[in-house]
Amino acid sequence: MNDLSTWRVSIFGLGYVGLSHAVAYALRGVKVVGFDVDREKIELVKKGISPIKEPDVVKHLGSLVKDGKIRVTEDHRDAVLSTNISFVCVNTPSLQDGSADLSQVKSAISMIGEVLRGKEGFHLVVVNSTVPPSTTENVVKPLLEDVSGKRVGEDVGLCFMPEFLREGSAVQDILSPWRIVIGEVDKKGGDVLHHFLLDVYRGKLPPLIRTTPVNAELIKYASNAFLTMRVSFINTIARLCELLPKANVDVVAYGMGLDPRIGAQYLKAGPGFGGICLPKDLRALIRTCEKFGYDPVLLKAIYKVNEEQMKHVVELVENVLGGLKNRDVAVLGLAFKAGIDDVRESPAIRIVNCLVGRGARVKVYDPLAMENAKKILGNKVTYASSMYECIKDCDAAIVVTDWKEFKRLTPEDLRKFMRKAVLIDTRRVFIDRVHEFDEKDIYIAVGASLLP
Repeated sequence: MNDLSTWRVSIFGLGYVGLSHAVAYALRGVKVVGFDVDREKIELVKKGISPIKEPDVVKHLGSLVKDGKIRVTEDHRDAVLSTNISFVCVNTPSLQDGSADLSQVKSAISMIGEVLRGKEGFHLVVVNSTVPPSTTENVVKPLLEDVSGKRVGEDVGLCFMPEFLREGSAVQDILSPWRIVIGEVDKKGGDVLHHFLLDVYRGKLPPLIRTTPVNAELIKYASNAFLTMRVSFINTIARLCELLPKANVDVVAYGMGLDPRIGAQYLKAGPGFGGICLPKDLRALIRTCEKFGYDPVLLKAIYKVNEEQMKHVVELVENVLGGLKNRDVAVLGLAFKAGIDDVRESPAIRIVNCLVGRGARVKVYDPLAMENAKKILGNKVTYASSMYECIKDCDAAIVVTDWKEFKRLTPEDLRKFMRKAVLIDTRRVFIDRVHEFDEKDIYIAVGASLLP
């Protein structure tokens, strides 16, 4: 196959990973059929409305659906029978013990296998969902063979291809990836996937690794664990900076990042790491190590530092106010990063819950993530319609997400709307304007010296 028009792909799971891949492949000319068990999500996509606030998905989905480049179905048989590659992009959330919940992966594989039992010709199954090491060979392969009645490597191919997406730039990360990793269970399946990618990237592939599934699975987990380590490391340095005169973690991180052996990525101190991937993947990697009898001391320390960083933000407020009971605290920013509406594993949500747990009355505001936050926080907090309403009559305000909108706030605004200008800046949004605060104001930036 050397023509994109000959490729037909089905994507099982139309969440963040699946819908981003659907849009990216369709933009390159691949015909995409999307399947999901969520009927409401299917109906939205049929109308060209994105159920996720991923910028390029929102931008392109409508036209791609209208032009017939993406269609969606509630019939898994239709999805498999009308395509020659099926990508499994379902979620693998954390179980209570931290291990990955593979129920959605197993369900998708069972549905695909059921249809393949009666389908002629070679069909490739690609797992994009993040799964623990050895899952593709020890769980997915036997399940697929059992349900389909076919042998991997003969009538069906099986690969694991990890995704390396950043929320807010997911489609571009697919179209212009830093690397591609193919974990092939069988060479025939690996060859088909390789040829598909050659067509998608028009012969100009980024660095590509073809390896065993377990190596590919480990590359995904190890990459995310390394990023969490960098965040926890710089937050550790930030805590020290707060205790030293004239110290500023941003200057320290900049100086470190100039070393090519280190680089600047993920050396941004703040309230801790969050999002759909990093926390759950770190927990799953810890549980995998423990499953095989190894105590991952470093990984556990990374997780502990992150938990303590969120508590530290709350303690900064508590110390300034002399307690939190019956205090009014504004939390600005609920998404785990600016530009998106995702609040899953967001440090802001953890901080809000901690504040409420210690007796504070909390008001919250986020430019994009309010509806998602309401699903988690319920009636625990008051929801403001603007940042000004959020800080009104509050004893303290915390900037947790560095939305550009928040940079428009001034110390004068804080004095005007709040009982007293007390600002805890976890992202150092106002660090360059500290001179605008007067002696009666209280401004604390995470990672900057707390000493005069």
